[in-house]
Amino acid sequence: MMAADYMRQKLTTFTEAVFPARGIRDPRQHHLLKPGNELVTSLPLQMLLYFNVFYFPFWIISCIVMLELKFLHLQEIYQFIHITVYIIMSGTEIMRLYLGYLGNLQERVPELAGFWLLTLVLQLPLCALLLAGGAMPFPIERAIHIVLLLFLFSEVLIGYHALKVMSNHQVMKFHLQQFDDVVEMQNGYHHLEEDPMM
Repeated sequence: MMAADYMRQKLTTFTEAVFPARGIRDPRQHHLLKPGNELVTSLPLQMLLYFNVFYFPFWIISCIVMLELKFLHLQEIYQFIHITVYIIMSGTEIMRLYLGYLGNLQERVPELAGFWLLTLVLQLPLCALLLAGGAMPFPIERAIHIVLLLFLFSEVLIGYHALKVMSNHQVMKFHLQQFDDVVEMQNGYHHLEEDPMM
């Protein structure tokens, strides 16, 4: 549990550094908006995640079949590289899609930042490596890597925008909550002044 809290704190710090939130432009909006009323879940990102979840099993099964067909014809170094990359990508993809769903649907900025980081730092370069540096690639192998690369590239772009919107929304909710707390304190103070028994 301690490791999860530590990781969440680090992801929060990273998100605040990369996606600095702008303040609310119009202070009159405080009176019009209540915290928690607006949903900032990204529909395009959720659609990409949804289709990516269905595409991932097809991708991994195709990769395993293609690797099995050409495994004995590859040099040992390429055998090792392909097996390592597929294991890393498979584990990362499961974690990445889980964080994406959790971060986007529940509007959790650290989880969405983790999804974005895994996509940008691990999956995108590894998929590009498989596409560009694969040994003896079959045409279907190139096709499935191109589709995955398009998913990853789109998720990086749309995920960045979703993170900016979500972090700005969280900051606005925090400011609105502070404003509501001040108003409640002032109302409580006025009630104390009006009560003759006090």
